[in-house]
Formats: sequence, structure tokens, C-alpha cells
Amino acid sequence: MAILLLLLLFLSACAPLPTPPPNTGIEGQVLIGPMCPVVQVGVPCPDQPYQATVTVLDQNGNRVTQFQTDSQGRFRVLLNPGAYTLVPESPNTLPFASPQNVTVASKQFTPITITYDSGIR
Repeated sequence: MAILLLLLLFLSACAPLPTPPPNTGIEGQVLIGPMCPVVQVGVPCPDQPYQATVTVLDQNGNRVTQFQTDSQGRFRVLLNPGAYTLVPESPNTLPFASPQNVTVASKQFTPITITYDSGIR
């Protein structure tokens, strides 16, 4: 009997998370900047789209998913309603983007912009 209870407990802990609804999650764009070595008044130097990998963590720090943006830095990810931390990945110390907390509401996509620091000054 104890073995059966232990097995049931183990299987319930391994159960997959519920599938997110098709109309709930996050969407947005990843940018990088500055892209000019010297920013001058009157000379635009907008941040540029950046293809990146982002890890999504739940409130307990567990990995929920990981996604990669498209070539224009855009993404759309299905997530269950709740609180998450987005962790932008970086192959080196630069470019760098800080983790970002987000709350996903039911039946909508929460808009997110992640900006990487290019290190160009």
C-alpha cells in the first residue's frame, strides 16, 4: 500500500502543466541598443530588432518554457495566467538584458518589450 501511495505521489508530481489557452500569453519584441558609437543630437540612432533566446520561469524559479524570437525580434508565447520572470539569455557578458517580471492575465496577450544593452558607447 505504501509503495502504491508513493508511486501515485511521484506520478502526480510529474504531471505536465495544463495546456495554456490559445488566447493567453505574452507577445512583443526584443531590441538592442545603442547601435551608434557616438549618439549626436539630430542624428537618429534607434534601437534595432534583435534575435534572442528568452527563458520563462514561474514564481518558484522553475523553467516553464524557452523561446527564440524571429529575425525581427518578435515573439508570441502561450502561457497560463500567472506571474512569470523572463530571463533574456546572452552568449557573453554583452549584449545584456535584465530579467523582467510579467503578470499574464486571462484571455489576453500581455505586451512586452525586452531591450538588450549592446555595450556600444
